[in-house]
Amino acid sequence: MPEEQQRPEDDLWAPHPGRKAPAAPGYPPEPGRFLRGNDLSPVAVCVILKWAEDAIPDSIEQLVRVGVETGAALSGTLQTENTGIEKMVCNLVANPNIRYLVLCGPESPGHSTGQAVMALSAQGVDDQRRIIGAESPTPYLYNLPPESIARYREQIRVVDLLNEGETAVVRQAVWSCYQEEPTAFGPYELFDPGAFPREPICTPLTWRIRQPWYAPRTEKERGDQERLRRFMDDVRQRVERTQRDDGPEGTSA
Repeated sequence: MPEEQQRPEDDLWAPHPGRKAPAAPGYPPEPGRFLRGNDLSPVAVCVILKWAEDAIPDSIEQLVRVGVETGAALSGTLQTENTGIEKMVCNLVANPNIRYLVLCGPESPGHSTGQAVMALSAQGVDDQRRIIGAESPTPYLYNLPPESIARYREQIRVVDLLNEGETAVVRQAVWSCYQEEPTAFGPYELFDPGAFPREPICTPLTWRIRQPWYAPRTEKERGDQERLRRFMDDVRQRVERTQRDDGPEGTSA
């Protein structure tokens, strides 16, 4: 059966509130300014931070708290358009249950970090690892494996609340993301689509120090790696189907 029939786009983004999966061991792999909530939640909250560490206002802290208290899996701040985004992506793709990223808070005029997040979701990166369409000064994701970028773009949808600082609006957005039935929120129709149906990717940024040979160096190597990943996904799915069909005792149900 062709892959598009096994995992059609409509199925990836249809309500499946009961389809949950464990986060990867070691999740979240990257430290940062965030709070961890319910690992089974389909939503994370990203609050853009344009202030220095010693000048973070209470309003930003409150947005982070509202995110996790309303039910987000992760809720934290994001300051830079390069390493900051890399660390965020690492943490998101390590939990297949996270399918939405609520992006809020005031845009950073120097880094344009929020715009870079949306550009990454919409267009990805070029051959120089620069986020296509980003208006930031240095939106380069040198340290992320290509498969982590691809997974982020396939697994996560951004709910754009950039320049929104009202806690009630963020609370409503998070709540809408884990509803069982499609729920209108601004221009979006939100619901819990369930866990992304592939194994999580849990690769901290230090992979380049420990495994520099892991990154594909050419388009051919990248293609070979993607074909191998799809083959392993297909094998895993066949094994899971066989186990379900055989039942717990190894006989037909």
